[in-house]
Amino acid sequence: MKRFIYIITDRNRTNLHVGLCADLLKTLEFYSQMPNLFFDNSRQLSRLVYFEEINTEEQAVERFKYVSTFTRPMKEKMIRAVNPDWIDLTVGLNAERSARFARPQMRPAISSNRRAVTV
Repeated sequence: MKRFIYIITDRNRTNLHVGLCADLLKTLEFYSQMPNLFFDNSRQLSRLVYFEEINTEEQAVERFKYVSTFTRPMKEKMIRAVNPDWIDLTVGLNAERSARFARPQMRPAISSNRRAVTV
């Protein structure tokens, strides 16, 4: 089962929180529903700036332990390597999810007015 390692921050980038989850979108929804869970209003964790998708739980736990030991400059370097402008990646994930579920059917409609082709 796939796992995700993520780094989430506040709007001022003062806090960098490393997390591990099985469903990234549900985790981000939890953070948005519980904005004052860890910090006060000015330091709400609301911006996903980095994530990794890992195939096995054992590898994900090992990677999480490793990334959790990083200092702030190490985490910033890791984030800037893939997201130099620190944009919120949640927008892209939500767009991808909505595109996946809103995809039109590719099968042509069967019309009852069709006539058999005769040769």
